[in-house]
Amino acid sequence: MSVRKLKPITPGQRFRVVNGFDQITTDKPEKSLLAPRKRSGGRNNTGKMTVRQLGGGHKRRYRIIDFKRNKEGIPATVASIQYDPNRTAFIALLNYQDGEKRYVIAQNGLQVGQNIVSGANVAPEIGNAMPLSDIPLGTIISCIELRPGQGAVMARSAGAFAQLMARDGKFATVKLPSGETRLILVTCMATIGAVSNSDHQLLVSGKAGRSRWLGRRPRVRPVVMNPVDHPMGGGEGKSSGGHPRNRNGVPAKGYRTRSKTKASNKYIVERRKK
Repeated sequence: MSVRKLKPITPGQRFRVVNGFDQITTDKPEKSLLAPRKRSGGRNNTGKMTVRQLGGGHKRRYRIIDFKRNKEGIPATVASIQYDPNRTAFIALLNYQDGEKRYVIAQNGLQVGQNIVSGANVAPEIGNAMPLSDIPLGTIISCIELRPGQGAVMARSAGAFAQLMARDGKFATVKLPSGETRLILVTCMATIGAVSNSDHQLLVSGKAGRSRWLGRRPRVRPVVMNPVDHPMGGGEGKSSGGHPRNRNGVPAKGYRTRSKTKASNKYIVERRKK
């Protein structure tokens, strides 16, 4: 995994840092695993804009990802590592021995031709998916379920990983990417290894137009708005705007919005760092 800094032959390329795409082995997606992806542009059913800063962008097709890894005991060969426009991580195309093809989130170090398998009592090797009850303590994991059979919901983005800290009865203690330590049922599945494309955070777009290609429209700073539009707007000249808060007046920095009576509070061993 590497990044490339481009030569400043145009203003947009002066600070541009691009992905080296060393891990990518093909640019042709598997047609049977593609689905259309409809975009709203931030408009509701009457055509009114209800979400700001959305719209435009290059047309995409969705890659159907297997987050459940429920083909247990059937080995699969990694056919290719591919780019997915819908997520920051790379994806891997698996060819199962029974002939089925599936996409999964690619882990760091996953190689074409490698055999991976999911299920209980499999070797804790990179790319293998197994219940938390079978994973050795201290192992780096990713693509973690929160409820058995739900499919992976945590540690799925580029470079993300969690660590299995302990097991006690029917719960495992997992340290999540946010720094939060949480109890998760040992019957939940997780994949061995950190997610691929860990250098994603080093990329620099270089120009505003690249954000438009991704479907992001310009954002106006609250401080330069009028009082009618935002709590931080108004004032003479370059006023600071008071305490940082969102459009609804909720403080933006350090203010805890999590409910004190939320049912899942009892599973959180240690909260994430501020």
